[in-house]
Amino acid sequence: MLELRDVHAGYGATPVLHGVSFTVAPGEIVALLGRNGSGRSTTAKAVMGLVPSRGTIAWNGQSLQGRPVFEIARAGVGYVPEQRDVFPALTVHQNLWLGVKPGARPGRWTTDDMYGLFPQLLQRQHTEAGVLSGGEQQMLTLCRTLMGDPQLILVDEPTEGLAPQLVALVAGFLRTLRERGVAVLLVEQKLALALDVADRCLVMGHGRIVFDGTPGALRADAAVRREWLEV
Repeated sequence: MLELRDVHAGYGATPVLHGVSFTVAPGEIVALLGRNGSGRSTTAKAVMGLVPSRGTIAWNGQSLQGRPVFEIARAGVGYVPEQRDVFPALTVHQNLWLGVKPGARPGRWTTDDMYGLFPQLLQRQHTEAGVLSGGEQQMLTLCRTLMGDPQLILVDEPTEGLAPQLVALVAGFLRTLRERGVAVLLVEQKLALALDVADRCLVMGHGRIVFDGTPGALRADAAVRREWLEV
């Protein structure tokens, strides 16, 4: 289980998170919602050790704070940043194999699994990643992270700029993770996607959690949506 308790984080002298607390259980999809600047991405970066933090950030009972990023990844935490980071000169297939942890035993996921989740990647497996479309690069980044066999995956804005049919594929990808017991922290702006796939929704505002409940409860709470989500 991922546990954050009274987490404060920021950039230099600029504080962003002000006492964030929540959990993500195995096989649970938790959507972290909020407007730009609310602290959602900073929360994911704090978990990955990319920004300094204080408070408690623990994964399976062990503190992640102060540990280098590679150790956090080896502990079973995967991270898909908002930027679609691929190795442009390598093929799709080569990019996928770069996601496998060195010396690790075979994980739960194979390249065949990835091509089954996103058939477009199968068609492009010998293509250099740098010439893929933005949507294809997003699929590749998701799958490369999964090849490391994480138990928890942090996904930052996976559907940003994607066409509706690709959004549906990403939603199916997230559901498959849940079926295979992978915990997901989904940083997302699209309320419809979050309500569709998440088991629980968190809403952030001004660096704090202002709502924690089921998708049904968020649908019923017009005041929270109006105050913290709607533009």
